[in-house]
Amino acid sequence: MSITVEFFGLARKRAGVASIEIDAHTIGTAFDVLESLLPKWADACLDDGHLKRSFLANVNSRTFVNDRNQPLQDGDHLLILAADVGG
Repeated sequence: MSITVEFFGLARKRAGVASIEIDAHTIGTAFDVLESLLPKWADACLDDGHLKRSFLANVNSRTFVNDRNQPLQDGDHLLILAADVGG
């Protein structure tokens, strides 16, 4: 199941890419895949497999998530951004 992960702000800087397509069926598996593909991002953004408090995850620009068991659907967009973004 393919999803697109988009990075914003500091998360993008640490990832070194604006977006990446991965196979994942839950938030947890997405984080695990990202940890193996983007170790610099993982060092900056993950703590024991969970997003650090200074980052947020959002699915399809609708729902903020923090549960590793949250299911993902084929074609979903997972947005990773710093918790302090805004206008």
